[in-house]
Amino acid sequence: MKTLELKKASKALADYATHLGAESIVITSNKKPVAVRVSLQGVERESLPLSLNPAFMKIIRRARAEVKRGEVYSLQQVKQEMLTETDGPNKPLRRTHRKAVRR
Repeated sequence: MKTLELKKASKALADYATHLGAESIVITSNKKPVAVRVSLQGVERESLPLSLNPAFMKIIRRARAEVKRGEVYSLQQVKQEMLTETDGPNKPLRRTHRKAVRR
């Protein structure tokens, strides 16, 4: 990720965006980040607002931690839960502990 000191910017920000490619540029003022110019190349437009939403990112962090601990549902468990009636309307699934698979 490139850094651009605002005082040293010799071109308009639009010119920097033209040559951005897949990179992002952190714009700084007195060496402190104040903005970022993010490339959307190869990114779905809807994913950017989600990635900036603190509540959504909290959900993602929690889910990643559960996977890391091996707290996952098997496909068979999900299918069984969806296709059969349970004893109660909110009966939780029992999680299986599996080694997390990194993708």
